Amino acid sequence: LFSQVTCNCFTISNGEMQDVGVGLYPSMSLLNHSCDPNCVIIFEGYQLLLRSVREIQIGEELNISYIESLMPTGERQKQLMRQYCFECDCPLCQNKEKDAEKLAGEEHAWKEVKDAVNEVRYPKSKAEWEQILTRCQNLLMSNMDHLPDTNIYQLKMLDYAMDACINLESWEEALYYGSRTLGPYRLYYPDFHPLRAVQLMRVGKLQYSQDMFPQALETLKQAYNIMKVTHGTEHSLMQALMEIKEQCEAMMRIQ
Repeated sequence: LFSQVTCNCFTISNGEMQDVGVGLYPSMSLLNHSCDPNCVIIFEGYQLLLRSVREIQIGEELNISYIESLMPTGERQKQLMRQYCFECDCPLCQNKEKDAEKLAGEEHAWKEVKDAVNEVRYPKSKAEWEQILTRCQNLLMSNMDHLPDTNIYQLKMLDYAMDACINLESWEEALYYGSRTLGPYRLYYPDFHPLRAVQLMRVGKLQYSQDMFPQALETLKQAYNIMKVTHGTEHSLMQALMEIKEQCEAMMRIQ
């Protein structure tokens, strides 16, 4: 029973793709894995939604990614073998596509950042968020000339810094870090990926908070174009996106 749960459970996420629990969905457990899937899993509360993210040919197998794809090929293979007991042979793994970009920069620098990323635990207080932000700021500053933002551990550090600033209500600094993530997100995630849509929405909201209405509207439109595929127009997150997009359009008319 333990093995069945470990291999077949789904991580339930909230609207911003943050993990909130696990659940068993037997019919969805029949889906096989690909690191470059043609479908994604989205949750609306506890309801699991399977949505296609590109055109599906007649007779083509539906597949999803069992793991976070923002890892080098070797790391993905290790996790799949450890948790699911198989080796992936999808084209992405065979070609080791984008592995060089994911580990770009000086090795000693990204290994230090990787260790710091692995040590982060979700904070429960303002003081803990402040500690994380200080650590992120120091590492990002010291590695400015050693790591590009496309390095996946640098990218995760930018994400943590953005989260910390949002929780500490430092909106301008949160926007600075968030804006730096958009290029790497575009590089690593396909045209229609829920994580990319959510990140665009978060940055668009930050731009809106700084009265950057034209920039915010453009960012929110990009999020909308992805989310209508990954989430659908009836999803609650899509409704929230449309609401802030309309507010932004209204502010531009006033100006």
